Amino acid sequence: MSQNDRFFFERYGLDEGALEHYLGAALSEGGDYADLYFEHTTTSSILVDESLVKTASEGISVGCGIRVVAGEQTGYAYSDDLAPERILKAAKIAARIASGPAQVSTVGLSTLESQHDFYPVVHAPTDEGLDPKLDLVRRADAAARAYDSRIGQVRVSYADQIRHVLIAGSDGRMVTDFQPLVRLNVFTLAQEGSNRQSGSSGGGGRVPLEFFTGDRSPEWFAKEAARQAIVQLSAQDAPAGEMEVVLGPGWPGILLHEAIGHGLEADFNRKGISAFSGRIGQRVASDICTVVDDGTIPDRRGSLNVDDEGVPTQHNVLIENGILKGYLQDKLSAGLTHTSLTGNGRRESYEHIPMPRMTNTYMLAGKDDPQDIIRSVKHGLYAVYFGGGQVDITSGKFVFSASEAYLIEDGKVTAPVKGATLIGDGPTVLTRVSAVGNDLKLDTGIGTCGKEGQSVPVGVGIPTMKVDRLTVGGTAPKAATSFV
Repeated sequence: MSQNDRFFFERYGLDEGALEHYLGAALSEGGDYADLYFEHTTTSSILVDESLVKTASEGISVGCGIRVVAGEQTGYAYSDDLAPERILKAAKIAARIASGPAQVSTVGLSTLESQHDFYPVVHAPTDEGLDPKLDLVRRADAAARAYDSRIGQVRVSYADQIRHVLIAGSDGRMVTDFQPLVRLNVFTLAQEGSNRQSGSSGGGGRVPLEFFTGDRSPEWFAKEAARQAIVQLSAQDAPAGEMEVVLGPGWPGILLHEAIGHGLEADFNRKGISAFSGRIGQRVASDICTVVDDGTIPDRRGSLNVDDEGVPTQHNVLIENGILKGYLQDKLSAGLTHTSLTGNGRRESYEHIPMPRMTNTYMLAGKDDPQDIIRSVKHGLYAVYFGGGQVDITSGKFVFSASEAYLIEDGKVTAPVKGATLIGDGPTVLTRVSAVGNDLKLDTGIGTCGKEGQSVPVGVGIPTMKVDRLTVGGTAPKAATSFV
């Protein structure tokens, strides 16, 4: 084991015998399976608002979550103190919650060497001190303000963390991981008279501070946030009605994440409440659509060497040439449905139970030239950046706000529009995809996904994609003959 692998043993005095003792206590009331999730997380964050450092903080969080599974029942308890008596108490509480007739014995733990090394960060961001991080946010603040005199407000945030985890299960598997994460975000507000518009940009990943150079520099993100805000000052009201919509590459993949990805998480499907339940092997998209979830992309925000149940992440094909191939699994759902694990058991922290979650979800590139896609649209909408959105898992219906969008008129991108929302449902929207570009792009490393009160870092991506018919909600009525 490397130094990072031995972190909990050397810092907190754990050993294999103690772990086996805790697992035994967790299964003392019956149960099919138990696991321990130890976590030690170091964080730092900075917020600059109106060119003033409003907050700068550093912190440490440590604890252990204990899970016991008995059939479909799960008992979960945690301790923020790694004293043996506190861990044993939590183990016994979890045991009582999931007590049942099943009785299994723990087996001797053996360390599994990691199959992956997707974020080999030598100098962790948390080890760098606050000064270089303050330099990043101040540079971003200055660049955004210098972009245009109409930029009246700038807010820059920076956050990083280093998470050490150790996961031990009653099946004898024990794995460790060292997980860096960093993110820089810039928000701007532009004003012209009474017209006020905002823009945002940012990036990061499981990377060192040296990541923020070139087209990922603080200045680049700041100028992009400022550009968005300035563009919106001249935007006209968005049209409303059903029309052709072209999604730009990269961050618009958030629509794919929300409208399709959540519906393919195994817990919703084994309970029969997803719009995609029972549809494996069926056509759910046009034959030019292939959607994957891949936790193995180096340095990406959504990537992991192992998921939060200790299972190696992998490249999972969810939809292949329009056919639904599978769901995203955690151990509970995979066990109940006798399905292979996919490396998608994730949790926010040791305080939370794991569940099926996405990692980096995106559509593979197609064969179409992006400019040809634009030229094929007589009248429609080009959406290149999204703000908020929501989706109903049961029906698949979604509503998304396009924070940067343009009209397409006679095959050309023309005026910017504001107030555009995209309305539809996941199972239908992919069947209406008629063109997929050859320009797959992943987001810059800003995604955070929420589910049942838990937030985890994720990645999204998409090539330029044309949807033949999608309802656009706007503030200007659609003329009867303006849009297809």
